[in-house]
Amino acid sequence: MVALQDNIGGVKTLNWTMFWTRLPTRCAQSGGKTERTRLQGANYKLLSRVKILRPLKIRWTLAETRFPKLRREAEAILQEAFLKGAMENGRADALQIRQVLLLFVLLGMSQAGSESGRFSVAEEMQSGSFVGNLAKDLGLEVGELFSRGAEVVSNDNKRRLQLDINTGDLLLSESLDREELCGSTEPCVLHFQVLMKNPLQFLRIELQVRDINDHSPAFLEKEMLLEIPENSPVGAVFLLESAKDLDVGINALKNYTISPNSYFHIKMRVNPDNRKYPELVLDKALDYEEQSEISFILTAMDGGSPPRSGTATVRVVVVDTNDNSPEFEQPFYEVKIPENSLLGSLIVTVSASDLDSGKNGEISYSFSHASEDIRKTFEINQKSGEVILTAPMDFETTESYSIIIQATDGGGLFGKSTVRIQVMDVNDNAPEIAVSSITSPVPENLPEAVVMVFSIRDRDSGDNGKMICSIPEDLPFILKSSVENYYTLETEGMLDRESQVEYNITITVTDLGTPRLKTQHNLTVTVSDVNDNAPTFSQTTYTLRVRENNSPALHIGSVSATDRDSGANAQVTYSLLPPHDPQLPLGSLVSINADNGQLFALRSLDFEALQAFEFRVGAADRGSPALSSQALVRVLVADANDNAPFVLYPLQNGSAPCTELVPRAAEAGYLVAKVVAVDGDSGQNAWLSYQLLKATEPGLFGVWAHNGEVRTARPLSERDAVKHRLLVLVRDHGEPPLSASVTLHVLLVDGFSQPYLPLPDAAAAEARADPLTVYLVVALASVSSLFLFSVLVFVAVRLCRRRRAASGGGCSVPEGPFPGHLVDVSGAGTLSQSYQYEVCLTGGSATGEFKFLKPIIPNFPPQRSGKETEENPTFHNSFGFNI
Repeated sequence: MVALQDNIGGVKTLNWTMFWTRLPTRCAQSGGKTERTRLQGANYKLLSRVKILRPLKIRWTLAETRFPKLRREAEAILQEAFLKGAMENGRADALQIRQVLLLFVLLGMSQAGSESGRFSVAEEMQSGSFVGNLAKDLGLEVGELFSRGAEVVSNDNKRRLQLDINTGDLLLSESLDREELCGSTEPCVLHFQVLMKNPLQFLRIELQVRDINDHSPAFLEKEMLLEIPENSPVGAVFLLESAKDLDVGINALKNYTISPNSYFHIKMRVNPDNRKYPELVLDKALDYEEQSEISFILTAMDGGSPPRSGTATVRVVVVDTNDNSPEFEQPFYEVKIPENSLLGSLIVTVSASDLDSGKNGEISYSFSHASEDIRKTFEINQKSGEVILTAPMDFETTESYSIIIQATDGGGLFGKSTVRIQVMDVNDNAPEIAVSSITSPVPENLPEAVVMVFSIRDRDSGDNGKMICSIPEDLPFILKSSVENYYTLETEGMLDRESQVEYNITITVTDLGTPRLKTQHNLTVTVSDVNDNAPTFSQTTYTLRVRENNSPALHIGSVSATDRDSGANAQVTYSLLPPHDPQLPLGSLVSINADNGQLFALRSLDFEALQAFEFRVGAADRGSPALSSQALVRVLVADANDNAPFVLYPLQNGSAPCTELVPRAAEAGYLVAKVVAVDGDSGQNAWLSYQLLKATEPGLFGVWAHNGEVRTARPLSERDAVKHRLLVLVRDHGEPPLSASVTLHVLLVDGFSQPYLPLPDAAAAEARADPLTVYLVVALASVSSLFLFSVLVFVAVRLCRRRRAASGGGCSVPEGPFPGHLVDVSGAGTLSQSYQYEVCLTGGSATGEFKFLKPIIPNFPPQRSGKETEENPTFHNSFGFNI
């Protein structure tokens, strides 16, 4: 074939134009346009491999034409065209003619391969069984199958057939089951393809699988149950379950039969879907009393050869009809029962029987024409016939009951019986208490108060109706009997609500029957309050501490009082009572919350002005009349470090500095001066310490930390400067600490006989000042100092007189850093023996000032902490020192 393709491909001068123009006309005459188109599409693949028509783009061929006449004309046209082209080129020879003829042989073979093969095989044949010869059936040569690599394929990729390419035989690869492959489809046809290569070609093969009778009819249920009433008419038809046969055609289900019996015969029905169903036809009337059950065999047969069958058992149960009424064992029942029987007790059990069976023999019990009272009092079990007590019985109301009981079977037939219940009287009525009136609460101060009025009764008679009434003996109440079983509950005396607010009283009434019955009535009596208790403070004296300089409206403490009464009688109102000291402005110092007793400081307190004060607080209830009590409140003002140290000596008036004279012959430890300072605070806040902050010549002078003495630290020499300036710091021990500073001017002189030389700066100032101006300034300062001193003395005298009038004595000496009338600050205090003052702290003053009385040397009124001292003119004492 390759050689043929190459040789044909070499004929390039073949006159294909004549072939192309003449062949379509022949095709149209033979088979029409449709055949031409089909031929073009079917053989393009074959001739495209020959590569002859590709240069000319011819889209059709004669390879598989099915029209012999058309094929012969095409061959003639092709030979003519071929020979004409060969003669034109001068290269036509015998070899080329043979090659062209071989091409037409192949075309004829392709025509034979276009037919599809049909084969048939019975199912369940063993693997390797012969199906048919593919080469013979399709008209192919055996050698062609081998040379073109023929093989059998299927769409589902399952190799059920195998091809022997040496012999062309088709064989089964596996046993085929028609029911599995096609189910109920008939015929069962499998499609295969034979793949041939060189050139590529597909041949269709159809394999029909023939059915064999390999399945028997089968019923889904091996036993069928039919319930047929015994009164069913003859000729009644009953449907039975059908059998199923997987085979088809003649091997499928054919008919049904039953085993011989005198009651039924079988009838077969065919549905539109060609399925066959059996029906059972009644031939003879059924009688439940004669035969209650009938059984026979149902057989299904197919049409195979030999035929197969399947069987099932049919069991017919004859259903009985209701032809017997229920009958009671006794037509009349009589029982006696105590009236105090428990609910749910069994009264009587009635019983009836029915000769029928099934539902016709099932009996249910019920009350017939029963009154509403009977239906409320009794209940009957529909299945067992037990009569149950559902409500209490009372002999005094109903002595007996008569009940008609009806027994009904499942078919509606019934029977009746009567039950008579006799009620026996017992002591089953407990005493009863009827309350007429109750008084609650009861005032605690009311003796023999009537709490409750009530009556008792017992519905029984005789001893069962006699009663005893009582209350517990440990209660302050008594029972008093009245006419016709009436009683009153009264108090024995006055009650105390504060001891017990309420009483739980149990009134017990017991009858004298057998057994004895009793009734109890629980009563809660509440005691109403009377305002008989005054409020009581938790403490008789309250001590409150508040730090000075507090913020206004500060909560400083609380007082608390309780009242044992209740309601409005226990609502306590607090108030401030007028103080014994009319000078104490209590209304401006503290206030009290009238509802909860909280105390508030109305303004900022000053320890230096007021260290402590006390007042009385009243607590009154809201009863009528109101009761009250009092308590003492003492307020202690705690000191705060709010006063800086005040330097008494040397004075810092700013006009002329104080100068201390020190002889140059002074030794180490020579007392130069003593810084005197006081602090308006007390305690640790008034402990002062001294410190030398700055000196003109460090190391020459020193300050004692505890007493403020300024002493020389070493002997003086000629090299030391004449003028020295010392800055001394005075600090207290408060938190935070406050301080003040003072400047000392020290002048070194050769001896005390040397006259005092003013400082160069002061001398120059005096020399430059106008004498008239100096006189005016001195005069103004003197007058101002005398006026200020007079005012301070007047204020001090007035304050001392007020204090003496209030306490009956002189000025009070406060507790704190001043143990006596005189403050000695020599070695252990703050002043030396040369500076002694009699100090009086005015406790009633709001300014917090110290008053220095009877000074040995002239004193100056102190100022508030943090303020600078006013300038005063310098003057000399009797000793000639500048102060």
